[in-house]
Amino acid sequence: MKFRTSRSIAGIKPYEAGKPLSEFVREYQIQSVVKLASNENPLGFSPKVAAAVQDSLSGMHRYPEPVAHDLCCALAEKYRVKPENIVLGNGSDDLIALLAHAFLDPGDQALMPLPSFLMYEISVRTAKGVPVMVPLSGFDTNMDALVENISSHTRMVFVTNPFNPTGSIITRDAFQEFAARVPSDVLIVVDEAYMEFVRDPQVFNSLENPLQDPRIVTLRTFSKAYGLAGFRIGYGIMDKEAALILNRIRQPFNVNGLAQAAAQAALADQIFLKHTVDVIHQGIDFLTAELSAMGLAPLATQANFLMVDVKTDATEMFEKLLRQGVIVRSMKSYGFDTFLRVNTGTCEENHAFVTALKNVLKSDI
Repeated sequence: MKFRTSRSIAGIKPYEAGKPLSEFVREYQIQSVVKLASNENPLGFSPKVAAAVQDSLSGMHRYPEPVAHDLCCALAEKYRVKPENIVLGNGSDDLIALLAHAFLDPGDQALMPLPSFLMYEISVRTAKGVPVMVPLSGFDTNMDALVENISSHTRMVFVTNPFNPTGSIITRDAFQEFAARVPSDVLIVVDEAYMEFVRDPQVFNSLENPLQDPRIVTLRTFSKAYGLAGFRIGYGIMDKEAALILNRIRQPFNVNGLAQAAAQAALADQIFLKHTVDVIHQGIDFLTAELSAMGLAPLATQANFLMVDVKTDATEMFEKLLRQGVIVRSMKSYGFDTFLRVNTGTCEENHAFVTALKNVLKSDI
């Protein structure tokens, strides 16, 4: 039977997540694998998370809290907002989809950088909206071009800060100038998945002074700095009216009970978070120095990953590194044909990547 597919989604390119380690081991017959491809926390998560999850297991025959009261209160206290300003999601991509379905009518436009997180486009299309792609300016979000592409049909603009995959940031001054030029009826969705890693004091951090502009919706995640990628939990902080709408249409139990317990425990362990950030910064500095010494050109980054120009076909380099037991990400599909994206790992993993890359480059000479 041939099903009739909605025209708005027929041409969607599916999101391709990074392969799990077990699949690489099977496919390439590799015994030891270092994965530096998915921007995950190499340290895992806080020991407090494991304890909280263990304590919650006995209640898993019950439905979870539909609102996660204690977690929302903890987030509200941390960011100086109220619980009613917070919406939880099954990862921040859940919130992206909710925003698109809540605020886009068929034919409405949503602007986004090109390239960027594919779930922006997928969510807009499935909501019957029209994604408008705005190319980068070099390796940075082109804020002027975003404004110039706003039309009477624009309802939403996505910006990512820091930007994935380049690691660049939008400064406070640049964002304020941009926001002043965006019409009052256009929602500005600021995806700050990597904000915990930023060192540049000039960055625009929407939660330094939250809720000053009702158009701004902030998206954050527990997947990166907090190490809860497998639990799938993110959160949005926004104007109360916007939060009411999202809570009206979300699935009633979109965040499972173990994820709620894990996130609350992770949020409470700021010592582990600081240790994570310190390790990431040390890793970025080490990789930047090593790659530069090899004559390569890593981009400056404010995230837990960096992009590096390997001066050859990125996918071929990815395959060669894979056979050395190191998984990175080719940026060829993003339009950066000779760039790899590498997230920091443990000290041992970072050294393994550098050694593997040296071996591959030496063999190509």
